[in-house]
Amino acid sequence: MKMTVRALFGAALLALPCSMTALAADKVNVGAVGNSGDVGFYVAQEKGYFAAENLDVTFNVFDSAAKMIAPLGTGELDVGSGAASAGLYNAATRKIEIRAVADRGRTAPGYQYQTLMIRKDLIDSGRVKDYKDLKGLKFAVAAPGVTALSVTNEAMKKGGHTFADADVVALGFPQQVGAFAGKSIDASMMVEPFATKLVSDGIAVRWKSTEDFYPNDQISMIFYGETFAREKPDVARRFMKAYVRGARDYNDALENGQWKKDPKADQIIAILSKNLGMKPELLRDIYPHACDPDGKLDLASMRKDLTFFQEQGLVTNKDQKIESILETSFVEAAVKDLGPYKK
Repeated sequence: MKMTVRALFGAALLALPCSMTALAADKVNVGAVGNSGDVGFYVAQEKGYFAAENLDVTFNVFDSAAKMIAPLGTGELDVGSGAASAGLYNAATRKIEIRAVADRGRTAPGYQYQTLMIRKDLIDSGRVKDYKDLKGLKFAVAAPGVTALSVTNEAMKKGGHTFADADVVALGFPQQVGAFAGKSIDASMMVEPFATKLVSDGIAVRWKSTEDFYPNDQISMIFYGETFAREKPDVARRFMKAYVRGARDYNDALENGQWKKDPKADQIIAILSKNLGMKPELLRDIYPHACDPDGKLDLASMRKDLTFFQEQGLVTNKDQKIESILETSFVEAAVKDLGPYKK
């Protein structure tokens, strides 16, 4: 009987490390926007990169990054994603420290992910032919105070107008699709996969790539909440390593701003299909976004957007710099660990 008890006790001890490992996965709550820009997250999840870093990641979908600021500030969210906003800079002024930590999506030569969409009937009728015709159009942006306002400003400037010459409303990207169909908006700085849907439904046209009037626009980024960054730095570093691996796999699936016709691209498209609920054939038709495989942010674009926010009175601190929201140490550590990207 004693031998049996000892044997059982020994077996329990052997099983203990496995149980502890299973229980030790660090939970990370991530804010996603629910578009193809989230591909780095989805690839890291589906290919086991988060699991390899012993992370249990949960995605929470928001209309925009602007709506993530409060839960990032309170610690409800650990990680956020999407466009920078005036609210992010104003939060920094109030010592609510939410950090921009890595690239999520940008424009680049040859990429048409972000386009100025115009309602098709306005093009067909000749109402909009050139940039000068943008005056008076109703533009939609994903949320109040986001960087799409700065992009809109650049389009208006190219037509010889001011930002005040555009009528701007805030609508999430899914709502913009319905608003285009109902003719309640005329234009939008639209991203994928919504742009492809609008074109395929014959509702709007890709009028101009934003590269035509705002080259190298830093469309979106990854954010860390202060609680996550400061109280769980090791978890934050592991999360970034997994994300960069996902972003690199995504880059491997692209060639000159287009999806490759090979199994790697098929795999990434299948992952997007699963997570976005869209058919693979439609996703293959979308224009991919540029994303730095080493996670580097375009600081010149960020400075331009902040200056616009300050000029419009959306950011109250006129002396504020982009460094007030930057924290590049996590992505730099990930790249050091992984080595430089090689396609």
